[in-house]
Amino acid sequence: MKTAPVKRVAFYTLGCKTNQYDTEAMQEQFVKSGYRVVGFQEDSDVYVVNTCTVTNLGDRKSRQVIRKAHRTNPNAVIAVVGCYAQQAAEEVLSIPGVRVAVGTKNRNRIVEYVETAEATGSSINAVEDIMKLREFEDTPIEAFDGKTRAVLKIQEGCNRFCSYCIIPYARGPIRSRKPKSVLEEVQRLAKAGFKEIVLTGIHIASYGADLKTTDLLGLLEDIHKVDGIQRIRLGSIEPTLLTDEFVGTVRQLSKVCRHYHISLQSGCDATLKRMNRRYTTAQFREIVERLRSIIPDTAVTTDIMVGFPGETEEEFVETCDFVEAIRFSKIHVFQYSPRRGTPAASFENQVPAACKEQRSRKLISLGRQLEREFMKQFIGRQVIVLFEEEHSDRAGYYEGYTDQYVRVTAQADSELEGRLLPVMVQSIENDSLTGQIVWHV
Repeated sequence: MKTAPVKRVAFYTLGCKTNQYDTEAMQEQFVKSGYRVVGFQEDSDVYVVNTCTVTNLGDRKSRQVIRKAHRTNPNAVIAVVGCYAQQAAEEVLSIPGVRVAVGTKNRNRIVEYVETAEATGSSINAVEDIMKLREFEDTPIEAFDGKTRAVLKIQEGCNRFCSYCIIPYARGPIRSRKPKSVLEEVQRLAKAGFKEIVLTGIHIASYGADLKTTDLLGLLEDIHKVDGIQRIRLGSIEPTLLTDEFVGTVRQLSKVCRHYHISLQSGCDATLKRMNRRYTTAQFREIVERLRSIIPDTAVTTDIMVGFPGETEEEFVETCDFVEAIRFSKIHVFQYSPRRGTPAASFENQVPAACKEQRSRKLISLGRQLEREFMKQFIGRQVIVLFEEEHSDRAGYYEGYTDQYVRVTAQADSELEGRLLPVMVQSIENDSLTGQIVWHV
């Protein structure tokens, strides 16, 4: 008697680390239901595209990926999940091949929706009003691939409503994952051999505000007690999180990485006000100075938006000067993109695309200069590196990261994946520190 062939499923993730976690959770659901995961470029029975809508580029890339899946197998069921589906379900379902739209809720029912669509030949719009949601949708992961770093989602939603941002409308209000659920997953990760976890969410600084019984600092203290986990890395945070109490306490938590991605967006107070950001450049500077004074060698990375409506050349110069004064170790630069439904989309004095491109190139160049300057301080010093994989272009060399998230390359005769080792830094090559492993320590 012939057995039915195993169904195949392929995944593609756009956007943030939170989406990466959601994809892993959905992938596990399919595996538990008997599916075999294949590469997205392969012929598959089901394609799941986890989308991003932060910018117009995110929407466009999402559509391109969906069409690619349909070309690969026109008979496949394509399920579109995430922020773009949440904001434009009917548009998504009109794309050839798309049979399921899920959005940012009910991802724990993705297999059910796909199999119903396949069995009935119909299309399913499972997108619901996300603004009414008050409970965190817990989709814990029980099986893990890899042995180095794992992303752990602790929070969903955002209540900030920056004037340019569509995410509060796509993700809904803040919802925190219960501490018990978080800690259970941390323990599973430790048992699976992971050395580092990255706490992620849409606005992790607000963690616990809806629970009333804990906050991010309390969660960090609890995670710090779990044996096996040696590094805890925070995702993007708001500057106002870094109070004296927070920084003073975190200093005592040796597992918390000395790497803080603090979202700035603009180095000009007038622009920050139009953005509805809730701090000034003076406050941001004070926060960074406090952090560096209490926790030496801290890496401070950030996001900067260029071309926000009304941004003059003088305002852009203010941002560049502020970025240089703060001396970030890395900058993610992106261009403002009008999002329908946000206040900024109707602001006057929209900046021309060519101007945004020019400003972006200038700020990226400044960011690379600052990144190299930050890396120089480690030459001649010993750093601890969590090695992740063999170098793609240099046989016998392995790559890993310091707790400040600086990439390091070193030569080794044996497998280094998942090992924390001291390295004496000798030089900078391309975007990486290079050095020798100190084996006797």
